[in-house]
Amino acid sequence: MLVVELDGKPTLDELLPGVEVRHISASAALAEYLDTHGLSRVAKRLASSGIIDVVATASPGIDDIVVLGKIKQLERSGDWDLVVVDGPAAGHAITFLLAAKGLLATVRGGPIATQATDVAEMLADAARCQVVLVTLPEATPVNEAVETAYALEERVGVHLAPVVVNAVDDGPLLPVEAAKAGSPQQAAAEFRNARRRLHADECARLGTELALPQIHLPMMPGAVLDAAGVDGLAAAWAGGSDA
Repeated sequence: MLVVELDGKPTLDELLPGVEVRHISASAALAEYLDTHGLSRVAKRLASSGIIDVVATASPGIDDIVVLGKIKQLERSGDWDLVVVDGPAAGHAITFLLAAKGLLATVRGGPIATQATDVAEMLADAARCQVVLVTLPEATPVNEAVETAYALEERVGVHLAPVVVNAVDDGPLLPVEAAKAGSPQQAAAEFRNARRRLHADECARLGTELALPQIHLPMMPGAVLDAAGVDGLAAAWAGGSDA
């Protein structure tokens, strides 16, 4: 398996020991694209002058298509049985995945059009590409997940995998009456029960509004997720936390 991180801090290297992680930026992908198309001298000159970063962001869709093209190249290589891409947040994800369609509507020929065509074919093939939406069991994140799912299906034409719901507190309700009336323990139990009801209601609403399987991952204690925490989440997933 290969994990690809886009323009982010290299945190996945620490969270996923033993898993190969690649980091892709628009400027690096554009430089590689120019180099593979016989423009290595131009690529080096642009990189040394800093202009390549301007080129990657000034032309609408170019930065996204070269990154998607690099992902397509990794997928086509056959070196990994699975390529997992840690994509952008919902708002950018739609424009990111629409880059191929946008360029095909404006560019009729040449290497950019070929790249966009290849990327569009990959995105439309469920055997090669599926999008995993990640949300929280709260009203606003669930609303955003539903809106993003419909936008991806209708505008991008990409296939959707099960939705991952993070930080779900789905244990049984606590016996509030067992604590002394008015005590901090009773207040804590009431708060925990209210949160568990909220999470159950939002997961149910997500299932009603979005006909996709759900994978529930438990709420993890602590402010920082580390490699041990990832192992715990993986064990919960493998243990059958689907809904």
